Amino acid sequence: MTDTPIWQWSAGQIAAATKAGRISATDATEAALARMDATNPELNAIVENLADQARAQAAALDASTAPKGPLHGVPITIKINVDQKGHATTNGVSAFKDNVAPDDAPVVRNLKAAGAVIIGRTNTPEFSFRADTDNPLHGRTYNPWGRHISPGGSSGGAGSAVMAGMGALAHGNDIGGSLRFPASANGAVTVKPGLGRVPAWNPSQQAERGLLAQSMSVQGLITRTASDLHLAMPSVIAADARDPFHAPLPWRGAPFDGPIKVAFSKDDLGFGMHPDVAIALDKAAAALEDAGYLVHEIDPPLARETGEVGYRALMGEVKALMGPDIRALGSDTVNMIFDEYYRQFPPFEGTDLLAMMAKRSFYARQWSLFLADYPLVLTPFLLTPYFRADRDTEGAQGVREVLGHAHWSFIMNFIGLPAGNIPTHIARLASGEQPIGVQIAGQRWREDLIVDAMEAIEARIPPVCDTLWARMGSIS
Repeated sequence: MTDTPIWQWSAGQIAAATKAGRISATDATEAALARMDATNPELNAIVENLADQARAQAAALDASTAPKGPLHGVPITIKINVDQKGHATTNGVSAFKDNVAPDDAPVVRNLKAAGAVIIGRTNTPEFSFRADTDNPLHGRTYNPWGRHISPGGSSGGAGSAVMAGMGALAHGNDIGGSLRFPASANGAVTVKPGLGRVPAWNPSQQAERGLLAQSMSVQGLITRTASDLHLAMPSVIAADARDPFHAPLPWRGAPFDGPIKVAFSKDDLGFGMHPDVAIALDKAAAALEDAGYLVHEIDPPLARETGEVGYRALMGEVKALMGPDIRALGSDTVNMIFDEYYRQFPPFEGTDLLAMMAKRSFYARQWSLFLADYPLVLTPFLLTPYFRADRDTEGAQGVREVLGHAHWSFIMNFIGLPAGNIPTHIARLASGEQPIGVQIAGQRWREDLIVDAMEAIEARIPPVCDTLWARMGSIS
């Protein structure tokens, strides 16, 4: 580790070193800032540079005699759709450029309380509602693997930044896949927490979100290793009274007696599956079997229907509550994309929407019964390798490739289950190399089981960051 540049260290390595006094919080922060200076001009992942604030925060940590938190001195980024006191929560929309937050959101407060140092704020698409990241206010974010791949979205800036080495942890959020899309695109690791796991609220918001948005959207982290999720998530889930529906449960649940059963599904839901996605799934299954998990090929219930109904219901709520703002404040591009969303996922409206929101419990119950037998479920995330930038602007076929192949993602948001994403394969395509991620979903409140499984995979399939950094060139 002493020969490795600090910006390449994991959050766990940095925290251990700062707490032991081997390096200072300032050392870790300066390494991350230098990496940001070297790589961000090409990637535009961080759209608000907080170098001065980060240096002051690190110096204060170094001078403090208080007990050191679990993330002491770890450089992180925050997505620009979440409140950080004194900074604009733009959500990628030009009209919101002066929407300065009066206070920190719970997730920001929790990360700072754990000792993390915020080095910058990361990009998101307009209204945080694309699986790609570009907007008229902050511009396009690029993937560190190359411009042949989108960086994902909506936490595309977060995924690009953390994999490039700009911070060891990146905050993001997920209403339909916005942690897992960029993790898959950039080769990162994440776990989308389940409903109520992480306290959430933006002090700057002018109205409460719709019921589906409240139940489907979650806050989380994008990392380079699964072990960093075990390190950081216990701090992220700390209670905050501003979220009245937060579930104050410990990170670790009860241990299982004997090996854990994993349902392994290669169901393509009628869309077809790319051979490299199948390879990634088979590698993940083999790694889990080698680690002692009992992997059985079996499909969970009503997968395509659950995803389809979930996204159509969300589109119904979005059209009713956000639609006027998107029309008035969004660019022509984002309005064109939403028009195609509505064509491919016709929004439920009126009593149909109410009926489908009620039926959500039916789908959740079917999955709950299935998960009682199979606590973990290994599935595709996307059915094809990640798409190129702006693919969703290319009409019906573009949106179909971007969202039509993502039902496995929507399911987990609609029924509130935790789901992780980890890369297990690097595809060598005609357009260039790119990582392929797989999804592991799990029982409600058992994010820890998902991360354990991803750690087991990681012990047998190394993280892809070293391969990426070799491609990018060594910048210390």
